[in-house]
Amino acid sequence: MTKMKAVICTKYGKPDVLQYGKVDKPIPKNNQVLVKIHVTAVTASDCVIRELNIPGGHQFPMKQLMKFGMRLFMGFTKPRNPILGLVFSGIVEATGKDIKAFKKGDDVFGFTGISRGTYAEYKCVSIKEIASGEVFFKPKNASHQEAVAIVYGGTLAIHFMRNANIKEGQKILIYGASGAIGTAAIQIAKHRGAMVTAVCSEKNFSLVASLGSDIMIDYTTNDAVNQLEQYDFILDAVGKNKTSDLKEACKKSLTPNGNYVSVDDGFLKIQPDYLPKLKAFFETGHLKAIIDRTYPLQDIVTAHEYVEKGHKKGNVLISVIKPR
Repeated sequence: MTKMKAVICTKYGKPDVLQYGKVDKPIPKNNQVLVKIHVTAVTASDCVIRELNIPGGHQFPMKQLMKFGMRLFMGFTKPRNPILGLVFSGIVEATGKDIKAFKKGDDVFGFTGISRGTYAEYKCVSIKEIASGEVFFKPKNASHQEAVAIVYGGTLAIHFMRNANIKEGQKILIYGASGAIGTAAIQIAKHRGAMVTAVCSEKNFSLVASLGSDIMIDYTTNDAVNQLEQYDFILDAVGKNKTSDLKEACKKSLTPNGNYVSVDDGFLKIQPDYLPKLKAFFETGHLKAIIDRTYPLQDIVTAHEYVEKGHKKGNVLISVIKPR
């Protein structure tokens, strides 16, 4: 059996439970595409899965019950699929006879959902997963690095903003504006003509302003709450694990018909139009890829340690294949 490089999650825990090594290379079935992965990323969701950490402010016994449910779903002592990783960009290496949507040599990018498995050189994607929207043609003007850098944050931003019905001139606030989701959400909101207020640290003001943010609020300052206005839509892009007086005040800073949404409100279900939308946004210049750092696959532990600190700007990428 041919081997491939991969990272295995040996059990739930801190980043050092991740081990770099070699495993059997998958062989595509008749209903599968084999993708040679060039680049993946370490996302906040990867850290949640690795540590079996329940997002949100759940208390006993709800938190314990939810963690038990996660173990039933994912595996009790370690993930049933020990190769983590949700996003990828790469090239189709082979296709099963039932595959019509892609051919060998196609540049693709994707968000794998519950199957995970992108911390590796190769990944099989089924017809069912293709139909559900988990893989699509990479933007023509994007490198593999740029394609990966728009998938996670862009998909989540589209998903949690899909019912906001953002109109030109409306006031939008994005809490956690400098992360993967926040940087994508700013650009999508600006594309729709909104006035965007970005909540982040002052050191990231220039970044969010370059993406179109009209107003910036430094969440670390004492008068941050006094800078709030009334907003038509508020996106909490950091999740419910992080709370503050400012965030609580944001929930009360809505117009009469305003809507507050957290990225911890429900589970992401990929829709067939999400990746095509991201492709179109990037190809038309309405979405930029924000890359903080890039690590080689063998440095996955260091990458997880960095992401876990919660201060990354945009995306942290993993090079599976050394760039030329």
